[in-house]
Amino acid sequence: MDLKEKLISSFMAFEDHVNVNDVVHDIRSEAIKNFETKGFPSKKEEGWKYTSLNSLQKVDFSVFPKQENTLEYKDVKKYFLHEIDTYKIVFVDGIYSSYLSETTHDGVDVCLMSSALNKPEYRQIIELYFNKVASKDESLTSLNTAFSKEGAYIYIPKNKAPRKPIQIIHLATGNEAALLLQPRNLVIAEENAELQIIERHQSLTSNEVFTNSVTEIFAAKDARVDYYKVQNDNEHASLVDNTYIDQKDSSVVRVHTFSFGGKLTRNNLNFYQNGERIDSTMKGVTILDGKQHVDHYTLVHHAQPNCESHQDYKGIYDDRSTGVFNGKILVDKIAQKTDAFQQNNNVLISDKATINTKPQLEIFADDVKCSHGCTIGQLDDEALFYLQSRGIPKKEASALLMYAFANNVLESVRIPELKTRVNKIIANKLGVRLGFEL
Repeated sequence: MDLKEKLISSFMAFEDHVNVNDVVHDIRSEAIKNFETKGFPSKKEEGWKYTSLNSLQKVDFSVFPKQENTLEYKDVKKYFLHEIDTYKIVFVDGIYSSYLSETTHDGVDVCLMSSALNKPEYRQIIELYFNKVASKDESLTSLNTAFSKEGAYIYIPKNKAPRKPIQIIHLATGNEAALLLQPRNLVIAEENAELQIIERHQSLTSNEVFTNSVTEIFAAKDARVDYYKVQNDNEHASLVDNTYIDQKDSSVVRVHTFSFGGKLTRNNLNFYQNGERIDSTMKGVTILDGKQHVDHYTLVHHAQPNCESHQDYKGIYDDRSTGVFNGKILVDKIAQKTDAFQQNNNVLISDKATINTKPQLEIFADDVKCSHGCTIGQLDDEALFYLQSRGIPKKEASALLMYAFANNVLESVRIPELKTRVNKIIANKLGVRLGFEL
């Protein structure tokens, strides 16, 4: 039995053990039918041309963890942004850990998706938002929807903001020989609400872990959302991260993705601008070595006039690593006065590293300012020589140039402690210690 067949046969057992309202039941049933029809994406599809999931489909993943595992905070503290006080929603092998978490209902809801899906008091919100922006056609999103049970539920009412940032942490312990996780997050920022979220998936084991995650974000009028993804997992972990964002008038949503680890990572990031004067920002830094593979697939759909979008992705690739950037900007005919920018710059340190980049514009309006571009190259020999002539060893000189290369992405991080943490991860990834911070 292959993985697709195992998942389909497991669905009925899953439904029998989950209490949900009839609306969610119908959504799940439709989703599993869609996955059964489409199956896992293949390289025959244009959007997956450079990323194969064949090796994952051959693994006998456990769909449900057999037992709950507890962790001590001291053993996983380094994976948290512990330098500041935050709310924490922590899952261990897909199961909520109350011991490691700190949630709240004090004016805002920072809690569990299972509560929102099951409890009557959340029914109206679930009917309004759950599965409303997530793709009905993307097969892995449908798979997640079918098995949606647990994840983060964050609801910020009008004119409110949490007292502190929110961390969503997923930890895998290795209790199973191979584990499939499917977290589902729902983030709602009502009119003039504001919040900051940091998300991390971390495997603590050499066993295979495959995470198929879906996050829906709704930003109402004048809402402001900052979402930071830190991806620095071990070489046995694979992640498909599907994020869908619905924005209304004058909202601002910024997503930063820092991809430094994991065997295979696919980030599907989709912005839908359903209002005017919207600002959408997506930035990323990718630093890979070994045989790591990271694929960034982005879409910004400008559906209304007078909006902006900014994309800036930087990649540094060593050894036999592979990077993919496939970014698309779609401007509808009605979306006049659109200002859209997209840039993807890459540095190949090794002759055996690979980058496949495909920036795209589809513009149906005639009064817009749109640009895109990509570069693939190596470090500037003249700049490297200059630094060495000033007494800086070649390794540190190379690191300085790569730090400068990534700087304009890091400078827009609005949590100083997170900026410092990412800065240290970059230094460690490059194998140097420098006496400054970006």
